[in-house]
Formats: sequence, C-alpha cells, structure tokens
Amino acid sequence: MAAHPENTHVTHTFAALAKSDAQLAPLADSPYTKAASDERVAAAKAGLEASGFKVHVVNTKGEAFETLKSLIPAGASVNNAHSTSLEEIGFITYLKGETAWNNVHAQILAETDYAKQGELRRTIGSTVDYYLTSVSALTETGALIHGDLSGSKVGGVSFGAGNVIVLAGSNKIVKDEEAGHKRTFEFALAAESARARDAYGVPASAVVNYEVIKKANPFNPSRIQVVIVKEALGF
Repeated sequence: MAAHPENTHVTHTFAALAKSDAQLAPLADSPYTKAASDERVAAAKAGLEASGFKVHVVNTKGEAFETLKSLIPAGASVNNAHSTSLEEIGFITYLKGETAWNNVHAQILAETDYAKQGELRRTIGSTVDYYLTSVSALTETGALIHGDLSGSKVGGVSFGAGNVIVLAGSNKIVKDEEAGHKRTFEFALAAESARARDAYGVPASAVVNYEVIKKANPFNPSRIQVVIVKEALGF
C-alpha cells in the first residue's frame, strides 16, 4: 500500500469537526460521509469522461498522493485552494517542504498585508501552471460542482490556471446537478462553516460563488483532471 505524508490538520477533518462543533454534530452519520460503491465510482468516471475530463481512479489516500505528484512536472508553478481532501492525503504537508515545484501558495501566505495578499491571490495565485483543489460534488452525469466565498477558487478553476487537478473522495459522488446542489448547501457548507468557526472565529462560511462545470473546455480538453479516491475524503 502506498504511503502518504501525515495530515497536520487533523482537527479539521469532518469526523473531528462533527465531534467538536455542536451545529455540525447532527450530520455526523450523514450518507455524504460514506465512500461510494464501485458501481457508482464507475458511473461517475464514465460520466466525467463523457464530459471530456481526464479521470484517474485510485484505491487509497497513498495512491492519490502518488498520482498527484506524478501529474505535476518539475519546475511548474503550483497553487491550491483550501482543501480538507488535500490535507488528508498529506499533500499540503508535502507542499510545505522541499519540492520540485514553485509553491506559489507559500509566497502568497508570506505576504502579511492582507490587501497585498488578496492581490497576489488574484494575480499569481489564479494563473499558476497547476491549481489543486477539490469539489463539493461529482455527478454521475459528468459535472463538477463547487463553490467558495471570495471567488479565488472558482476563478482559478474555471479559467485562470493552466491546469487544474481535482481531488475527490467517492463520498462526493451524487446522481445529478440537483443532488450536487443539495450536497453543497446542506452538507459541505455546514462542514466548512464548522471549520471556519474553529479556524477564524466567525459564525459561518458562505457560498457566494457557486460553479457547475458541465464539460471540459473544448479548446483545452485536457486542462482539468480528476482524481477519484475510493475512500471518503473531505466534505
């Protein structure tokens, strides 16, 4: 079994948040926390490929870690959205060390002036060679669904970055776009709000920008790659 670096954000996994946050606790045993069957994984893969996305299916977090590493060439500039899934496979821990890539996220966080940091997110953060993220839902009909508060994530994913790698546990597979909307607003937002309460001391997060990517870009169909893990990851 392939190994992966340690998750250094263990208090922000869904299981940990459901224990520490009373508002999230009722969702602790939600079906959205369960890995999908092999049949549903196959259906999602087929749907996404029919939409033009390149899809990699792996069995474990360790295999996911190695797959992500293999997809990014040496010398590439890399940025990432906040992603509990990336944290859980140890990829964020790995990025903080010495890698063969230009870690733009580290450059952004090194800027302590928040206005200047925001400008870096808009410019170099959104236009990297490889942007790493997750989504709140993958549909069996072939769509990617996600949202954010500031727009920095949806901007990089929809157009800004040269390449996008989406990491998603099979617990994020849903039937269609309607089910994806439901999962995003009833589950993922609740979990992200719990994380925000702990990390930032705010009452809740919000989905200000909601994006459904129905098809790969016809002018650059290989731009977005999806790595589906046959385990539950993130929220």
